[in-house]
Amino acid sequence: MNLSELSIKRPVLATVMVLIIIIFGIIGYTSLPVREYPNVDNPIITVHVSYPGANAEVIENQITEPLEQHVNGIPGIRSLVSRSSQGSSRITVEFELSVDMETAANDVRDKVSVAQRYLPRDADPPTVSKADADSDPIMQITVQSPIRSLLELSEIADLTVKERLQTISNVSAVEIWGEYRYAMRLWLDPIRMASFNITPMDIKSALDRENIELPAGSIEGDHIEQSIRTMGLMETPEDFNNLILIEDDFRIVRFKDVGYAELDAANRQNILRRNGIPMVSVVIIPQPGANHISIADEVRVRMEQMQKDLPDDVVLDVAFDNTMFIRASISEVEMTVLIAFALVVFIIFFFLRNWRVTLIPAIVIPISLVGIFFVMFLAGFSINVLSMLALVLSVGLVVDDAIVVAENIYQKVESGMDPMEASIVGSKEIFFAVLSTTITLVAIFFPIVFLEGMTGRLFREFSIVISGAVIISTFVALSFVPMLSSKLLKSGKKKSRFYEKTEVMFEGMNRFYNKTLLSFLSKKWIVFPVVILSGILIAVLWNTIPDEMAPLEDRSQITIRSSAPEGATYEFIRDYTDRISDIADSIAYDKESNITMIRGGWAMVRLVLPDMRERERSQMEIADELSAAVRNENAARAFVQQQSTFGGRRAGMPIQYVLQAPNIEKLQEFIPPFLERMNASPYFQMADVDLKFTKPETRINIDRDKAALLGVSTRDIGQTLQYALSGQRMGYFYMNGKQYQILGEINRQQRNTPVDLRTIYIKNNTGNMIQMDNLVKLEESVAPPQLYRYNRFNSATMTAALAPGYSLGEGLEEMDRIADDVLDETFRTALEGESRNFRESSSSLLFAFGLAILLIFLVMAAQFESFKDPFVIMFTVPLALFGALLFMWLFGITMNIYSQIGIIMLIGLVTKNGILIVEFANQRQTAGLTKKDAIIEASIQRLRPILMTSISTVLGLLPLALATGEGANGRIAMGTAVIGGLLISTFLTLYLIPSMYIYLSTDRKAAQKKSNGDNLLEENESSTINIQD
Repeated sequence: MNLSELSIKRPVLATVMVLIIIIFGIIGYTSLPVREYPNVDNPIITVHVSYPGANAEVIENQITEPLEQHVNGIPGIRSLVSRSSQGSSRITVEFELSVDMETAANDVRDKVSVAQRYLPRDADPPTVSKADADSDPIMQITVQSPIRSLLELSEIADLTVKERLQTISNVSAVEIWGEYRYAMRLWLDPIRMASFNITPMDIKSALDRENIELPAGSIEGDHIEQSIRTMGLMETPEDFNNLILIEDDFRIVRFKDVGYAELDAANRQNILRRNGIPMVSVVIIPQPGANHISIADEVRVRMEQMQKDLPDDVVLDVAFDNTMFIRASISEVEMTVLIAFALVVFIIFFFLRNWRVTLIPAIVIPISLVGIFFVMFLAGFSINVLSMLALVLSVGLVVDDAIVVAENIYQKVESGMDPMEASIVGSKEIFFAVLSTTITLVAIFFPIVFLEGMTGRLFREFSIVISGAVIISTFVALSFVPMLSSKLLKSGKKKSRFYEKTEVMFEGMNRFYNKTLLSFLSKKWIVFPVVILSGILIAVLWNTIPDEMAPLEDRSQITIRSSAPEGATYEFIRDYTDRISDIADSIAYDKESNITMIRGGWAMVRLVLPDMRERERSQMEIADELSAAVRNENAARAFVQQQSTFGGRRAGMPIQYVLQAPNIEKLQEFIPPFLERMNASPYFQMADVDLKFTKPETRINIDRDKAALLGVSTRDIGQTLQYALSGQRMGYFYMNGKQYQILGEINRQQRNTPVDLRTIYIKNNTGNMIQMDNLVKLEESVAPPQLYRYNRFNSATMTAALAPGYSLGEGLEEMDRIADDVLDETFRTALEGESRNFRESSSSLLFAFGLAILLIFLVMAAQFESFKDPFVIMFTVPLALFGALLFMWLFGITMNIYSQIGIIMLIGLVTKNGILIVEFANQRQTAGLTKKDAIIEASIQRLRPILMTSISTVLGLLPLALATGEGANGRIAMGTAVIGGLLISTFLTLYLIPSMYIYLSTDRKAAQKKSNGDNLLEENESSTINIQD
C-alpha cells in the first residue's frame, strides 16, 4: 500500500497531515524577520588609530605596518585594506562569509592589543569596531529649528537624539552630520605674544597649572563628615580671558593680553543643508548583516517619544529612509504571488472545465506556500525579495504535480470508472513519474547549496525555498489530492454546456497534434540539425548578451560626490558644491529634497526623488542628465552615483580595480599612463584613482647645529608649531555636565602664508625668545595625502563608472587589457566591491549549471534504469537555453544573477515535461506496444497536462516579466529568461522528444524478448543436464 492508497482509505489522517503543515507554516510566517536580501554582508572589522600631527608616511611606517603585521595572521581574512592619512590610520579587515562576526572581532582585538606596544607612545589607543567605515547610512533624521543656532541644535542632536538611537540593537554607529560641537577656542596673536615674551607652550603649561580639579578629601567632626572640593575648573570665556600666564616684577600678563577666548564650534569647516536650509542631521549606520527594517521601525517609534521631550520649536523629520524601497519591493512581490495564483487557477479551469477538478490543484498552492514558511523559519531565513521571488516561481511549480495527478484520475473517471477506484489506479499509475520529476527539480537546486561566497548566500535561500515548496506539494499531491478526488469527483455526471462547446476545440487540438506529430516522425532526422543550430545560436547569443552583477534598480535616490584638487580649501569646495547643488536642483526639478553636505575636503549632494509612480522620468534618466550637466563644471570633479543592488557601500563605483606594487615609487611611475589609457577608453567615464601625489606641503628643515647652539631642541620646535597651527587640544572644560575641548591656535589671518611661520617665537633653555626664522628653512614640495595598502602591498585603486551601453563584464575585460599593456611583471591586480562580487559569482554559477545537468542525468538514469533514455530528455536543455537567451537578447536583458537563476531553473522545468512523456511511453511499451506506437500514444495522452503545467508556469511568471514598481528590473530579468525558455522548449519538446525516443531509447519489447529467450535457454540447459544424470 503506497501513500496515495493509505490517504484514500484514511481520509481523516490525510486531512490532519495537511492541517499540521498549515499550522506550522503560519507559526513560521509570524516569526520571520523582513529584510531586502539574505544576509550577504561579509563580517567587516575596522581598526582606527589617531596620531595628531603625523603625516601619511609616518602613520604608515609607525602605526599601520605594525598593526597589519599582527592582524594578517588571523584565519579567514578575505582582504586587508589600510589607509594611512594625515593624523590617522584606518585598517579594514574583511572576513569570509562563513566567519562569525563576534569571533572575528575578538580575534582582531587580541592581535591589536599585542601590537599596541609597538606603536608610538603619544598615539591614541587603537579602537576596534564591528563596522564597515564605508557603509552607507540607512536612515537620516534632520533636526531643525527656526530660532536656534547650529551649535544649540548640535547639542540637542548629541544629547537627546543620538543617545536614544544608539541603544537600538544592531546599530553600528549613529553619526551627526553637519555637527557644530561646542569648544573653547583660544585665538593667539603671535605679534602680541612675542612682545610679552610668551610662546604657545607657556599658554599650554598655564592651562595645565590653573584649569584643574583634584579630589581634596574630607573633614570629619563628631557627627558630620564633609567632602572638600577645590573649584579649580574654568567654565566661561571670561575665566579663560582672565587666566594669568605670567606674574613677575609686579607685571601680570593675562590671556586676554595675547589673544582672546570664545565659545565656538570645534570645527567650522562643515555644513549640512536640506533644500538650502542649514540644519543638523543624525544618520543611522547598521552593523553588517543587520535587519534594516526592524531598525527603521524602532527609530520611528523612538522619534515619536523624543518629539514629546524636545522644545516646541525643534522639529525632527526623516530626510531619507532606505527601507521604504525594501518595503515597497517586498509588497510588490507579495502582490505578484496573488496575481500568479489567480492566473494559474484560471488556466486549470480553462483546460479541465470542471470546477471540482479545478478546486483540487488550487487547494495545493496555498498549502505548499504556507508550509514553506516553517522550513524558512527552521533554516533561519528571512522574508526578503529573493525568498518571495522563489514563492512566485513556486506558484507555477507546486501546482504541476497536483495537476498531473488530478488530471490522470479525472481521465479515468471520465472513462466510466468509479471515483474511488479511479483515484487508486490513477495515482498508482503516475506515482513514480511525479516522484521522479520532484527529485529532478530538487537536483537542479541542490548544487546551488554548495556555492560559496555572496552568490551562494543569495541563492541558498532561493533554492531551499523552491525545493521545500516542491517537496511539500509532492507530498500533498500524492496524499491529499487522491483523497479529495475520491470524495469530490463524480462519475457519469452530465457535462456542462461550456464543456461541450469547448471540447470540440480540445479534440481538434489533439487531432492536429496527432497529424503533425506523425508527419514530423516521417522526417525525424530534422531533429539533429535543429539541436545543432540551437547549439550554434546559444554560443553566438551567449557572447553578445552583456553581463553584470545585477540590474540597477530605481531607488529614488541619486548621490553626487565632489572631488577637489589636493590642497583645495574648505571654502573652494563649498562654493563648487553649491554650484553642483544648483545644477542638481534645475535638472531634478521634481525632487523631494536636496541634501548638500560639506565636511573638510569632502562633499556630496544627495537627491531624494519622489516615489517612482509619481514622476515621469526614471532615476537612471535623471542620473544620465546630471552626469552630462556636471561634466562642464571642471574647477573640481563631480561623480554621479546610484546605489548598486547588492551591498550599500559608499565607495560605489562599479569598476574598482586594485593595482598592487612592491613600493610606492612603482605606483608613482605607472599610475599616470594607466589613468591616461582609462580616460581614452570609450568603456569608461569619470575615471579616477584614490592615490594622489599632489598635495602641496611646506617642509620645515631644522638647522640642528644652530638650534643646539641657541639651546633649542627639536621637540620644542615641533611642539610650538603643533600648538600654534594645528588646533591641538590643550585640555578640557565642562559645561552643562558635558566635557568639551579647549583648542588653541593662531588666528587664520595671521597664518595664511608660509612666511608667517617665521614670525613664531620659541623660548630656549635659558628663557630667551628666539625667532623661528633663525633655526629653520622652508621648502615647498608635494606628497601623497593618503597611502593605501591592499593585502600588505602598496596599492592604488582605479575607479570608474561605465559609459552608457557598456556592461560591467566588458568594462573589467577592458581593464585587464589596459593592465596587460601598461604594467610590468612586478604588479599584481585585484578587484574590489561590485567588480569582485561579479567575477566570483559568474565563475561559481557556471559550476552550478554543469553540476545541475549532471545530477539530473543521473537521477533520470536511475529512474528509467537506462543510460540511453535520459539522453532523449537532455536534448530539450539546449532548446530551453536557446529560448531564454533569445528572449533576453530581444528584450535587452543582461546576463545577471537573476537571469542566471532563471536559466538554472529552466533545466528542471523542461526536463519535467520530457520525463512525463518518456515514463508513459515506457509503461505502454511494457504493456506490449511497439516503440513508435508507445511514444505516439504517450505524447497525445500527456499533451493536455504538459500544456497545462507549462502554461500555468508561464502565467505564474508573467507578472514577473511585466513587473513595474520598486525592484522590478531583477524580476523582469528572471521572468523573461524562464518564459522565453519555456515557450520555445515546450512546443519543440512535443515533437523533439518522440523523435529522439525512437532514435535513442531502449526497445523494451526487444529487451523483454531477449530476457525471455535467455530464460528459455537456461531452462533447456538445466533440463538437458537432468536427463543426462
